[in-house]
Amino acid sequence: MLVKDAQEIWGEFVGLLQKKCSLAEFQNWIAPIHFVESNDSDIVLEVPNVFVQDYLLSNYRHELVSYFPLNNKGEPSIRFVIKEPRRDETVSEPVFIEEKKEIDSKYEIKLNLGYTFGHFIEGPSNQFVKSAALGVALRPGKSYNPLFIHGGVGLGKTHLLHSIGHYCKEQHKKVKVQCITTEQFINDLVDSLRNKTVDQMKKFYRNLDILLVDDIQFLQNRLNFEEEFCNTFEALINQNKQIVITSDKPPSALKLSERLIARMEWGLVANIGIPDLETRVAILQYKAERKGLKIPQKVAFFIAEHIFNNVRQLEGAINRLSAYCGLIQTEITQEIVETTLSELFQYVPQKKVTVESILKSVSSMFNVRVQDLRGSNRKKEVAFPRQVAMYLAKELINESLMKLASSFGGKTHSTLLHSWNKIKKQLETDETLRRQIQMTKQNLES
Repeated sequence: MLVKDAQEIWGEFVGLLQKKCSLAEFQNWIAPIHFVESNDSDIVLEVPNVFVQDYLLSNYRHELVSYFPLNNKGEPSIRFVIKEPRRDETVSEPVFIEEKKEIDSKYEIKLNLGYTFGHFIEGPSNQFVKSAALGVALRPGKSYNPLFIHGGVGLGKTHLLHSIGHYCKEQHKKVKVQCITTEQFINDLVDSLRNKTVDQMKKFYRNLDILLVDDIQFLQNRLNFEEEFCNTFEALINQNKQIVITSDKPPSALKLSERLIARMEWGLVANIGIPDLETRVAILQYKAERKGLKIPQKVAFFIAEHIFNNVRQLEGAINRLSAYCGLIQTEITQEIVETTLSELFQYVPQKKVTVESILKSVSSMFNVRVQDLRGSNRKKEVAFPRQVAMYLAKELINESLMKLASSFGGKTHSTLLHSWNKIKKQLETDETLRRQIQMTKQNLES
């Protein structure tokens, strides 16, 4: 490959990327790369650091393969050299002091004012995790270190992380605390490499007393960034400084190095689960009260039964109701909830429901025998559960009334229809019955 040809090809390649990526991306990751030379086997590119090299190979491999020859392993024949810092680039003392102030303000801790232990609603699914977080806040570096909290989106991981930060700032005045996202850590590292202030960044992070890191899963497949984080992690742990990490998966399920996974599993790994129905209702009522909304208990249960995956969606529902009722000047009813929140409602894919499964679930709920539900016993303690079973059969099974009725010991379709109408009407006023039917449905789905 001639030098001129290789240089021209590199110029065309850079021109292509300039069109494909954003201005910020191009200036940060592509512009700092310079063509050095080429020979018969490869071309040589100069990069400011390994992170830029890693970014180019990870994100533009397909384009590199199209433009440059491949080696025996099928990879682009490119050799990278790290740019040597020039001596005349040394920063003078006055500039260093100004830069230090900039960095200090950049690293200033930012906590959500609403995310405190006092605003966290406790329930069976998060009680253990909250206790662990509070233990860490009370005795940083002495209780569970590191504390690793994992769970799905919007269940309260970030809330607990910020709660620890707030508590430590208030109760441990001299303690140095930092709460960041993994993306922020990566950006800090990139900025420090570009500004030649890596040593200052390392000094800042490794002199903390408490490091709170959110969404560590975004460190996956970022080997060079992972190595720096792992070094920071070890430096803090070796000084008995507290680390708390959150993720959407447990450490063992993350695509990170064995070294980092092992270190994250040193302390306590705690799961935060989906809140149960009662906890979701408590969360709804608490957030509604803070917004000055009055939600009837029946309506709160209705919302909580249909929005169950995460707390963030419950908060979104309250915000939407607040805006709607504020504009229309009306009180919250189930009809308004169905109109304004229908697109937020979630439905669990159900397994096939049969009359037999309904009879078993109803017999368990009302403590009667399945054979009595199929029989003709007219005692109230049997007849009423039978009517509930008929109601559920019509609601959940897509079959003709005659076929459904025949499954109840040869009853007629008019009997089944009468039972369905009776239970449907009673549900409008009977909260206990509504809860019993809801629990019976949940048993059928589980």
